[in-house]
Amino acid sequence: MTSRRHPRLVAYAALAALGMLGGVALGRPDLIALVAPFAVWLALGGALSSRPRLRVDIGLERSRTAEGEVAALILGLEGGPIPWLELEAPAPAGLEAKTGRIRLCLSEGARETRRLELTCKRWGAYRLGPIGARAQDPFGLFQFSGEVGEGVGIRVYPSWARLRQLVPPARTQVFAGNRIARQSGEGIEFAEVREFLPGDRVRHINWRVTARTGVPHVNLLHLERNSDVILFIDSFTEVGQGRDTVLSLAVRAAAALAEGHLRQRDRVGVVGFGGLVRWLHPAMGPRHLYRVVEALLDTDVVTSYAWRDLEVIPPRVLPPAALVVALSPLLDPRSLGAMADLHHRGFDLLVLEIAPERLVGSELQRVDELALRVWRAQRDARRHRLQRSGVGVVEWHPEVPLEVALAAAREYRRSARPALR
Repeated sequence: MTSRRHPRLVAYAALAALGMLGGVALGRPDLIALVAPFAVWLALGGALSSRPRLRVDIGLERSRTAEGEVAALILGLEGGPIPWLELEAPAPAGLEAKTGRIRLCLSEGARETRRLELTCKRWGAYRLGPIGARAQDPFGLFQFSGEVGEGVGIRVYPSWARLRQLVPPARTQVFAGNRIARQSGEGIEFAEVREFLPGDRVRHINWRVTARTGVPHVNLLHLERNSDVILFIDSFTEVGQGRDTVLSLAVRAAAALAEGHLRQRDRVGVVGFGGLVRWLHPAMGPRHLYRVVEALLDTDVVTSYAWRDLEVIPPRVLPPAALVVALSPLLDPRSLGAMADLHHRGFDLLVLEIAPERLVGSELQRVDELALRVWRAQRDARRHRLQRSGVGVVEWHPEVPLEVALAAAREYRRSARPALR
Protein backbone atom coordinates (compact mmCIF):
# COMPACT_ATOMS: atom_id res chain seq x y z
CA MET A 1 0.00 0.00 0.00
CA THR A 2 1.16 3.54 -0.70
CA SER A 3 1.47 6.06 2.12
CA ARG A 4 0.84 9.80 2.31
CA ARG A 5 0.72 12.40 5.03
CA HIS A 6 -2.55 12.88 6.85
CA PRO A 7 -3.85 16.49 6.90
CA ARG A 8 -3.58 16.23 10.69
CA LEU A 9 0.22 15.94 10.44
CA VAL A 10 0.50 19.17 8.43
CA ALA A 11 -1.79 21.00 10.85
CA TYR A 12 0.11 19.77 13.91
CA ALA A 13 3.47 20.66 12.36
CA ALA A 14 2.33 24.16 11.44
CA LEU A 15 0.83 24.74 14.87
CA ALA A 16 3.96 23.52 16.66
CA ALA A 17 6.26 25.63 14.47
CA LEU A 18 4.20 28.81 14.92
CA GLY A 19 3.96 28.27 18.69
CA MET A 20 7.69 27.69 19.05
CA LEU A 21 8.62 30.70 16.92
CA GLY A 22 6.07 32.90 18.65
CA GLY A 23 7.21 31.83 22.10
CA VAL A 24 10.91 32.51 21.28
CA ALA A 25 10.22 35.81 19.51
CA LEU A 26 7.86 37.18 22.16
CA GLY A 27 9.59 35.63 25.14
CA ARG A 28 6.44 33.73 26.08
CA PRO A 29 7.32 30.28 27.47
CA ASP A 30 3.63 29.59 27.97
CA LEU A 31 3.19 29.47 24.18
CA ILE A 32 5.98 26.93 23.94
CA ALA A 33 4.38 24.82 26.67
CA LEU A 34 1.05 25.04 24.86
CA VAL A 35 2.35 23.57 21.58
CA ALA A 36 4.86 21.16 23.17
CA PRO A 37 2.36 18.22 23.23
CA PHE A 38 1.85 18.58 19.48
CA ALA A 39 5.60 18.55 18.89
CA VAL A 40 6.02 15.49 21.13
CA TRP A 41 3.15 13.75 19.27
CA LEU A 42 4.80 14.47 15.94
CA ALA A 43 8.15 13.19 17.18
CA LEU A 44 6.69 9.97 18.55
CA GLY A 45 4.57 9.44 15.44
CA GLY A 46 7.50 9.94 13.11
CA ALA A 47 9.69 7.58 15.10
CA LEU A 48 7.22 4.81 15.90
CA SER A 49 4.82 4.81 12.95
CA SER A 50 5.27 1.98 10.45
CA ARG A 51 3.44 0.54 7.49
CA PRO A 52 0.52 -1.60 8.74
CA ARG A 53 0.60 -5.33 8.20
CA LEU A 54 -2.56 -6.55 6.51
CA ARG A 55 -3.42 -9.79 4.77
CA VAL A 56 -6.79 -10.31 3.11
CA ASP A 57 -8.04 -13.66 1.83
CA ILE A 58 -10.99 -13.24 -0.55
CA GLY A 59 -13.57 -15.98 -0.93
CA LEU A 60 -17.12 -16.42 -2.15
CA GLU A 61 -20.09 -17.92 -0.39
CA ARG A 62 -21.16 -19.27 -3.80
CA SER A 63 -19.22 -19.09 -7.03
CA ARG A 64 -22.44 -19.30 -9.07
CA THR A 65 -25.61 -17.32 -8.55
CA ALA A 66 -28.49 -15.87 -10.57
CA GLU A 67 -29.80 -12.47 -11.53
CA GLY A 68 -31.54 -10.67 -8.70
CA GLU A 69 -29.79 -12.65 -5.98
CA VAL A 70 -27.16 -11.44 -3.53
CA ALA A 71 -23.55 -12.57 -3.82
CA ALA A 72 -21.60 -12.66 -0.56
CA LEU A 73 -17.90 -11.85 -0.58
CA ILE A 74 -16.13 -13.36 2.46
CA LEU A 75 -13.02 -11.48 3.61
CA GLY A 76 -10.52 -13.13 5.96
CA LEU A 77 -8.44 -10.40 7.67
CA GLU A 78 -5.16 -10.89 9.49
CA GLY A 79 -2.51 -8.43 10.68
CA GLY A 80 -2.37 -5.31 12.78
CA PRO A 81 -2.26 -3.17 14.70
CA ILE A 82 -4.54 -0.95 12.62
CA PRO A 83 -6.70 1.43 14.65
CA TRP A 84 -8.74 2.49 11.62
CA LEU A 85 -9.30 0.33 8.53
CA GLU A 86 -11.78 0.80 5.71
CA LEU A 87 -12.44 -1.87 3.07
CA GLU A 88 -14.44 -1.52 -0.13
CA ALA A 89 -15.12 -4.13 -2.80
CA PRO A 90 -15.11 -2.70 -6.34
CA ALA A 91 -18.44 -3.52 -8.03
CA PRO A 92 -18.08 -4.02 -11.78
CA ALA A 93 -20.87 -3.00 -14.15
CA GLY A 94 -23.71 -5.46 -13.65
CA LEU A 95 -23.17 -5.78 -9.88
CA GLU A 96 -24.26 -3.30 -7.22
CA ALA A 97 -22.67 -3.01 -3.79
CA LYS A 98 -25.30 -3.68 -1.13
CA THR A 99 -23.10 -3.46 1.97
CA GLY A 100 -20.77 -0.74 0.68
CA ARG A 101 -17.76 0.11 2.81
CA ILE A 102 -16.95 -1.57 6.09
CA ARG A 103 -14.84 0.02 8.82
CA LEU A 104 -13.14 -1.79 11.65
CA CYS A 105 -10.24 -1.76 14.08
CA LEU A 106 -7.72 -4.59 13.80
CA SER A 107 -5.57 -5.35 16.83
CA GLU A 108 -2.13 -6.95 16.73
CA GLY A 109 -2.25 -10.55 15.41
CA ALA A 110 -6.04 -10.57 15.22
CA ARG A 111 -7.98 -12.67 12.73
CA GLU A 112 -11.40 -11.51 11.71
CA THR A 113 -13.97 -12.31 9.06
CA ARG A 114 -16.10 -9.74 7.32
CA ARG A 115 -18.86 -10.07 4.74
CA LEU A 116 -19.53 -7.79 1.75
CA GLU A 117 -22.77 -8.23 -0.21
CA LEU A 118 -23.30 -7.46 -3.88
CA THR A 119 -26.63 -7.48 -5.72
CA CYS A 120 -26.44 -9.20 -9.11
CA LYS A 121 -28.19 -6.94 -11.60
CA ARG A 122 -27.14 -8.58 -14.87
CA TRP A 123 -25.94 -12.00 -15.98
CA GLY A 124 -22.30 -12.49 -16.87
CA ALA A 125 -18.90 -13.64 -15.66
CA TYR A 126 -17.26 -11.17 -13.28
CA ARG A 127 -13.97 -10.78 -11.47
CA LEU A 128 -14.23 -9.51 -7.89
CA GLY A 129 -11.19 -8.08 -6.22
CA PRO A 130 -8.66 -7.10 -5.25
CA ILE A 131 -10.18 -5.16 -2.36
CA GLY A 132 -9.59 -1.45 -1.91
CA ALA A 133 -8.17 -0.73 1.55
CA ARG A 134 -7.46 2.47 3.46
CA ALA A 135 -5.77 2.56 6.86
CA GLN A 136 -4.12 4.91 9.36
CA ASP A 137 -1.16 4.45 11.65
CA PRO A 138 -1.77 4.38 15.45
CA PHE A 139 -0.86 8.08 15.76
CA GLY A 140 -3.16 9.17 12.94
CA LEU A 141 -0.38 11.00 11.09
CA PHE A 142 -0.10 8.86 7.96
CA GLN A 143 -2.65 7.31 5.62
CA PHE A 144 -2.10 4.11 3.67
CA SER A 145 -4.16 3.06 0.65
CA GLY A 146 -3.99 0.37 -1.96
CA GLU A 147 -5.44 -2.92 -3.15
CA VAL A 148 -5.08 -6.15 -1.20
CA GLY A 149 -6.01 -9.75 -1.84
CA GLU A 150 -6.38 -11.74 -5.03
CA GLY A 151 -9.51 -11.53 -7.15
CA VAL A 152 -12.03 -14.34 -7.43
CA GLY A 153 -14.42 -15.13 -10.27
CA ILE A 154 -18.19 -15.33 -10.00
CA ARG A 155 -20.68 -16.37 -12.66
CA VAL A 156 -24.16 -14.87 -12.62
CA TYR A 157 -26.72 -16.97 -14.48
CA PRO A 158 -29.54 -15.29 -16.39
CA SER A 159 -33.05 -15.53 -15.00
CA TRP A 160 -35.74 -16.93 -17.23
CA ALA A 161 -39.40 -17.83 -17.11
CA ARG A 162 -40.46 -21.45 -17.35
CA LEU A 163 -42.16 -22.00 -20.70
CA ARG A 164 -45.29 -24.12 -20.76
CA GLN A 165 -45.38 -24.64 -24.54
CA LEU A 166 -42.62 -24.66 -27.13
CA VAL A 167 -42.47 -24.54 -30.89
CA PRO A 168 -42.55 -28.19 -32.05
CA PRO A 169 -39.81 -29.12 -34.53
CA ALA A 170 -40.88 -30.12 -38.02
CA ARG A 171 -38.77 -33.31 -37.98
CA THR A 172 -37.62 -35.70 -35.27
CA GLN A 173 -34.46 -37.75 -34.82
CA VAL A 174 -33.94 -41.45 -34.21
CA PHE A 175 -33.39 -41.25 -30.46
CA ALA A 176 -36.11 -41.86 -27.90
CA GLY A 177 -37.77 -38.77 -26.48
CA ASN A 178 -41.12 -37.11 -25.83
CA ARG A 179 -41.84 -35.94 -29.40
CA ILE A 180 -44.54 -37.73 -31.37
CA ALA A 181 -43.01 -38.86 -34.64
CA ARG A 182 -44.94 -39.32 -37.86
CA GLN A 183 -43.68 -42.88 -38.22
CA SER A 184 -45.59 -45.75 -36.66
CA GLY A 185 -44.07 -48.09 -34.16
CA GLU A 186 -43.88 -48.73 -30.44
CA GLY A 187 -45.43 -45.82 -28.57
CA ILE A 188 -48.47 -44.66 -26.64
CA GLU A 189 -50.05 -42.15 -29.06
CA PHE A 190 -52.71 -43.64 -31.36
CA ALA A 191 -52.05 -43.28 -35.12
CA GLU A 192 -54.56 -45.43 -37.09
CA VAL A 193 -56.18 -48.85 -37.47
CA ARG A 194 -55.34 -51.36 -40.22
CA GLU A 195 -55.87 -55.05 -40.92
CA PHE A 196 -53.77 -57.61 -39.15
CA LEU A 197 -50.62 -58.70 -41.02
CA PRO A 198 -48.21 -61.55 -40.24
CA GLY A 199 -45.69 -60.33 -37.66
CA ASP A 200 -48.07 -57.99 -35.83
CA ARG A 201 -48.27 -58.43 -32.09
CA VAL A 202 -51.43 -59.85 -30.60
CA ARG A 203 -51.52 -57.20 -27.90
CA HIS A 204 -52.02 -54.52 -30.59
CA ILE A 205 -55.26 -56.08 -31.86
CA ASN A 206 -58.23 -53.72 -31.74
CA TRP A 207 -60.91 -56.11 -30.47
CA ARG A 208 -63.82 -53.75 -31.04
CA VAL A 209 -63.06 -53.23 -34.72
CA THR A 210 -62.24 -56.93 -35.10
CA ALA A 211 -65.60 -57.93 -33.58
CA ARG A 212 -67.49 -55.42 -35.73
CA THR A 213 -65.86 -56.35 -39.06
CA GLY A 214 -65.06 -59.98 -38.47
CA VAL A 215 -61.51 -59.37 -39.72
CA PRO A 216 -58.57 -58.96 -37.31
CA HIS A 217 -57.39 -55.31 -37.05
CA VAL A 218 -54.49 -53.81 -35.11
CA ASN A 219 -53.78 -50.35 -33.70
CA LEU A 220 -50.81 -48.43 -35.05
CA LEU A 221 -49.02 -46.10 -32.64
CA HIS A 222 -46.74 -43.14 -33.17
CA LEU A 223 -43.09 -43.49 -32.26
CA GLU A 224 -41.75 -41.24 -29.53
CA ARG A 225 -38.58 -39.53 -30.64
CA ASN A 226 -36.50 -36.50 -29.74
CA SER A 227 -35.32 -33.55 -31.83
CA ASP A 228 -32.19 -31.48 -32.26
CA VAL A 229 -32.56 -27.80 -31.36
CA ILE A 230 -29.84 -25.22 -32.10
CA LEU A 231 -30.06 -21.81 -30.42
CA PHE A 232 -28.53 -19.29 -32.85
CA ILE A 233 -27.68 -15.99 -31.09
CA ASP A 234 -26.85 -12.94 -33.19
CA SER A 235 -24.18 -11.02 -31.25
CA PHE A 236 -22.99 -8.64 -33.95
CA THR A 237 -24.76 -5.59 -32.53
CA GLU A 238 -26.06 -4.36 -29.18
CA VAL A 239 -28.95 -1.97 -28.52
CA GLY A 240 -30.04 -0.63 -25.15
CA GLN A 241 -28.39 0.02 -21.81
CA GLY A 242 -28.41 -1.54 -18.38
CA ARG A 243 -30.13 -4.82 -17.67
CA ASP A 244 -32.44 -4.95 -20.70
CA THR A 245 -30.53 -4.95 -23.95
CA VAL A 246 -30.94 -6.92 -27.14
CA LEU A 247 -28.20 -9.36 -26.15
CA SER A 248 -29.51 -9.75 -22.58
CA LEU A 249 -33.01 -10.54 -23.83
CA ALA A 250 -31.59 -13.00 -26.37
CA VAL A 251 -29.58 -14.81 -23.67
CA ARG A 252 -32.56 -15.03 -21.28
CA ALA A 253 -34.83 -16.29 -24.06
CA ALA A 254 -32.21 -18.85 -25.14
CA ALA A 255 -31.89 -20.11 -21.55
CA ALA A 256 -35.67 -20.48 -21.27
CA LEU A 257 -35.85 -22.33 -24.60
CA ALA A 258 -32.95 -24.59 -23.64
CA GLU A 259 -34.59 -25.52 -20.34
CA GLY A 260 -37.91 -26.25 -22.05
CA HIS A 261 -36.45 -28.40 -24.83
CA LEU A 262 -34.18 -30.32 -22.47
CA ARG A 263 -37.25 -31.02 -20.38
CA GLN A 264 -38.75 -32.59 -23.52
CA ARG A 265 -35.59 -34.75 -23.86
CA ASP A 266 -34.41 -32.89 -26.96
CA ARG A 267 -30.77 -32.33 -27.76
CA VAL A 268 -29.83 -28.66 -27.48
CA GLY A 269 -26.81 -26.84 -28.91
CA VAL A 270 -25.72 -23.20 -28.99
CA VAL A 271 -24.13 -21.05 -31.68
CA GLY A 272 -23.02 -17.51 -30.80
CA PHE A 273 -22.60 -15.81 -34.17
CA GLY A 274 -20.87 -12.45 -34.06
CA GLY A 275 -17.43 -10.86 -34.02
CA LEU A 276 -16.32 -14.07 -32.31
CA VAL A 277 -18.04 -17.34 -33.23
CA ARG A 278 -18.64 -19.74 -30.35
CA TRP A 279 -20.57 -22.98 -30.25
CA LEU A 280 -21.65 -25.84 -28.03
CA HIS A 281 -22.28 -29.31 -29.41
CA PRO A 282 -25.86 -30.59 -29.02
CA ALA A 283 -26.51 -32.88 -26.08
CA MET A 284 -29.31 -33.75 -23.70
CA GLY A 285 -29.88 -34.28 -19.98
CA PRO A 286 -30.20 -32.07 -16.89
CA ARG A 287 -26.45 -31.46 -16.67
CA HIS A 288 -26.36 -30.10 -20.18
CA LEU A 289 -28.54 -27.17 -19.11
CA TYR A 290 -25.61 -25.86 -17.04
CA ARG A 291 -23.29 -26.27 -20.03
CA VAL A 292 -25.72 -24.27 -22.16
CA VAL A 293 -25.97 -21.49 -19.57
CA GLU A 294 -22.18 -21.40 -19.22
CA ALA A 295 -21.90 -21.07 -23.00
CA LEU A 296 -24.45 -18.26 -22.98
CA LEU A 297 -22.44 -16.37 -20.35
CA ASP A 298 -19.53 -16.21 -22.80
CA THR A 299 -21.72 -14.57 -25.45
CA ASP A 300 -20.68 -10.97 -25.91
CA VAL A 301 -20.62 -8.28 -28.55
CA VAL A 302 -17.18 -8.03 -30.16
CA THR A 303 -16.70 -5.41 -32.86
CA SER A 304 -15.57 -6.96 -36.12
CA TYR A 305 -15.83 -5.93 -39.74
CA ALA A 306 -14.95 -9.34 -41.13
CA TRP A 307 -17.62 -11.15 -43.11
CA ARG A 308 -18.72 -14.32 -41.34
CA ASP A 309 -20.26 -17.43 -42.81
CA LEU A 310 -21.22 -20.86 -41.53
CA GLU A 311 -18.09 -22.54 -42.86
CA VAL A 312 -16.29 -21.77 -39.57
CA ILE A 313 -18.79 -23.91 -37.60
CA PRO A 314 -18.04 -27.66 -37.43
CA PRO A 315 -20.69 -29.83 -39.14
CA ARG A 316 -21.44 -31.76 -35.92
CA VAL A 317 -22.69 -28.55 -34.30
CA LEU A 318 -25.45 -28.29 -36.93
CA PRO A 319 -26.92 -31.79 -37.26
CA PRO A 320 -29.24 -32.46 -40.22
CA ALA A 321 -32.98 -31.87 -39.74
CA ALA A 322 -32.35 -29.73 -36.66
CA LEU A 323 -34.66 -26.94 -35.54
CA VAL A 324 -32.65 -23.70 -35.52
CA VAL A 325 -34.13 -20.91 -33.38
CA ALA A 326 -32.38 -17.65 -34.25
CA LEU A 327 -32.60 -14.71 -31.83
CA SER A 328 -31.67 -11.53 -33.66
CA PRO A 329 -32.65 -7.85 -33.99
CA LEU A 330 -31.99 -8.10 -37.77
CA LEU A 331 -29.60 -5.16 -37.66
CA ASP A 332 -26.54 -6.70 -39.31
CA PRO A 333 -26.54 -8.12 -42.85
CA ARG A 334 -23.97 -10.76 -41.89
CA SER A 335 -26.38 -12.50 -39.54
CA LEU A 336 -29.09 -12.23 -42.20
CA GLY A 337 -26.82 -13.99 -44.69
CA ALA A 338 -26.09 -16.77 -42.19
CA MET A 339 -29.83 -17.32 -41.57
CA ALA A 340 -30.53 -17.46 -45.31
CA ASP A 341 -27.71 -19.99 -45.67
CA LEU A 342 -29.24 -22.15 -42.92
CA HIS A 343 -32.60 -22.09 -44.66
CA HIS A 344 -31.09 -22.99 -48.04
CA ARG A 345 -29.28 -25.93 -46.44
CA GLY A 346 -32.65 -27.38 -45.42
CA PHE A 347 -32.68 -26.60 -41.71
CA ASP A 348 -35.99 -25.96 -39.98
CA LEU A 349 -35.39 -22.26 -39.22
CA LEU A 350 -37.41 -20.01 -36.92
CA VAL A 351 -36.36 -16.40 -36.34
CA LEU A 352 -37.39 -14.53 -33.18
CA GLU A 353 -36.82 -10.89 -34.07
CA ILE A 354 -36.10 -8.87 -30.93
CA ALA A 355 -37.63 -5.43 -31.59
CA PRO A 356 -35.01 -2.85 -30.53
CA GLU A 357 -37.15 0.34 -30.60
CA ARG A 358 -38.37 0.11 -27.01
CA LEU A 359 -34.85 -0.60 -25.77
CA VAL A 360 -33.48 2.63 -27.22
CA GLY A 361 -36.16 4.64 -25.39
CA SER A 362 -35.81 8.40 -25.23
CA GLU A 363 -32.71 8.37 -27.43
CA LEU A 364 -34.98 7.96 -30.47
CA GLN A 365 -36.26 11.50 -29.89
CA ARG A 366 -32.79 12.89 -30.58
CA VAL A 367 -32.45 10.98 -33.87
CA ASP A 368 -33.31 12.62 -37.14
CA GLU A 369 -36.71 11.49 -38.37
CA LEU A 370 -35.42 10.59 -41.84
CA ALA A 371 -32.57 8.50 -40.40
CA LEU A 372 -35.04 6.72 -38.13
CA ARG A 373 -37.33 5.90 -41.05
CA VAL A 374 -34.39 4.54 -43.05
CA TRP A 375 -33.30 2.40 -40.06
CA ARG A 376 -36.78 0.92 -39.70
CA ALA A 377 -37.10 0.41 -43.45
CA GLN A 378 -33.86 -1.60 -43.50
CA ARG A 379 -35.15 -3.89 -40.75
CA ASP A 380 -38.49 -4.31 -42.55
CA ALA A 381 -36.69 -5.13 -45.78
CA ARG A 382 -34.56 -7.80 -44.09
CA ARG A 383 -37.61 -9.31 -42.38
CA HIS A 384 -39.62 -9.46 -45.62
CA ARG A 385 -36.66 -10.95 -47.46
CA LEU A 386 -36.53 -13.84 -45.01
CA GLN A 387 -40.31 -14.29 -45.07
CA ARG A 388 -40.40 -14.37 -48.88
CA SER A 389 -37.84 -17.18 -48.85
CA GLY A 390 -40.13 -19.22 -46.56
CA VAL A 391 -38.50 -18.51 -43.17
CA GLY A 392 -40.81 -18.00 -40.22
CA VAL A 393 -40.03 -14.60 -38.65
CA VAL A 394 -41.90 -13.60 -35.48
CA GLU A 395 -41.38 -10.15 -33.95
CA TRP A 396 -40.90 -10.21 -30.19
CA HIS A 397 -41.32 -6.99 -28.21
CA PRO A 398 -39.50 -6.92 -24.85
CA GLU A 399 -42.62 -5.95 -22.89
CA VAL A 400 -44.49 -9.00 -24.22
CA PRO A 401 -43.91 -12.41 -22.60
CA LEU A 402 -41.88 -14.85 -24.65
CA GLU A 403 -44.73 -17.36 -24.66
CA VAL A 404 -46.87 -14.91 -26.65
CA ALA A 405 -44.22 -14.79 -29.38
CA LEU A 406 -43.91 -18.59 -29.33
CA ALA A 407 -47.70 -18.89 -29.70
CA ALA A 408 -47.53 -16.67 -32.80
CA ALA A 409 -44.69 -18.84 -34.12
CA ARG A 410 -46.73 -22.02 -33.60
CA GLU A 411 -49.67 -20.45 -35.44
CA TYR A 412 -47.44 -19.44 -38.33
CA ARG A 413 -45.87 -22.86 -38.61
CA ARG A 414 -49.27 -24.53 -38.41
CA SER A 415 -50.40 -22.59 -41.49
CA ALA A 416 -47.08 -23.27 -43.21
CA ARG A 417 -46.90 -26.97 -42.27
CA PRO A 418 -47.38 -28.30 -45.83
CA ALA A 419 -44.35 -26.32 -46.93
CA LEU A 420 -42.28 -27.69 -44.06
CA ARG A 421 -43.10 -31.26 -44.96
